[in-house]
Amino acid sequence: MSNNINIPRGTQDILPGQAEKWQLIEEKARELCERYQYREIRTPIFEHTELFARGVGDTTDIVQKEMYTFTDRGDRSLTLRPEGTAAAVRSFVENKMFGYANQPVKLYYMGPMFRYERPQAGRFRQFVQFGVEAMGSADPAIDAEVISLAMSLYRELGLTKLKLVVNSLGDKESRKAHRDALVNHFKPRIEEFCGDCQNRLEKNPMRILDCKADREHELMKSAPSIIEFLTEDSAQYFSKVTKYLTDLAIEFDVDPNLVRGLDYYNHTAFEIMSNAEGFGAITTLCGGGRYNGLVEEIGGPETPGIGFALSIERLLAALEAEGVELPVKEGIDCYLVSLGENAQDYTVGLLHQLRAAGFSAERDYLGRKIKAQFKAADRVNAKYVAVLGEDELKENKINLKSMADGEQIELPLEGFIEKFREICK
Repeated sequence: MSNNINIPRGTQDILPGQAEKWQLIEEKARELCERYQYREIRTPIFEHTELFARGVGDTTDIVQKEMYTFTDRGDRSLTLRPEGTAAAVRSFVENKMFGYANQPVKLYYMGPMFRYERPQAGRFRQFVQFGVEAMGSADPAIDAEVISLAMSLYRELGLTKLKLVVNSLGDKESRKAHRDALVNHFKPRIEEFCGDCQNRLEKNPMRILDCKADREHELMKSAPSIIEFLTEDSAQYFSKVTKYLTDLAIEFDVDPNLVRGLDYYNHTAFEIMSNAEGFGAITTLCGGGRYNGLVEEIGGPETPGIGFALSIERLLAALEAEGVELPVKEGIDCYLVSLGENAQDYTVGLLHQLRAAGFSAERDYLGRKIKAQFKAADRVNAKYVAVLGEDELKENKINLKSMADGEQIELPLEGFIEKFREICK
């Protein structure tokens, strides 16, 4: 196959066998959101580029280096969504959800995101995110709820080697004091840092702490902590969040250097990591936090918000690292084996009847001999095989064999579906 029509770098085909695992995770996420009363929102795959520049932050790596941006025929700059929060907030504002009677507005989304990154284990250019957003409440209890939802998803799927890290990024006053301290700390030796960090010094010095290239620099280790600059209100807010997490029996570590890679975060920030052996260098499974101010930035009224996003690909990798087998439903209810042209013709209608009655069923489409048809039934893990030959057809009978114990019974063709339903019970 020509390289030009091979799958693009950083993407993947999810094949039958693997897709069922995705479906199970997606079903679990939806079921959990129903319990927590988060409702699904579906936003476009692409948005106006300005939304991400304003919403995600024009000093972030995502906006500066990683976005798939194109100009359409109307000369508009559009971008494939690199994350889900900005679009959810845009929809919240545009559809005036701030006027809904039920507040806070609790949403979840699931779908592909796009970032031009160097592909590596667990990191793709097209990847699927599941995320939640709660907008309209400044109660620290909802911070704990959002974190609890994320932890519950991982735990209920069977992960045990998890580490939750939390931090407070403070309010505007806390952040300004911390920002000034960071500038004073890094400025005398900023030429020792990468070009990105030099650019960030005046625009958003907190982002220097998130730099991968200079993470081992000695100034990183001695950088002033945001915790030292929290106002009394911010400190009390964070204290409540950590108290609620303790009440929910959710273990956590406080990491003053956790800043998150997006400009819109303030107050609570958190990450969930995998401690599984052999998981890889990038251990973060999920990240999120509070973004009071983002709704106003995108044109809405003053509205507090909090959310998280996680990668389904990373979740699957963590399950594999811990050796967790997902309970994917396998096998079918009935495989129809037929011998002779008239019997083959009859099974077309019978197969349809089985499926219409709610059973998973299959038949041979390759004109194989009876032995090969039984092998095919084995491969699809059929619970029962119904055998119909020309003689049985004339006598209005069909043989049903249980593949678990080999027991066979003869049933009348008329009323077969009803009898089969009773047997399956």
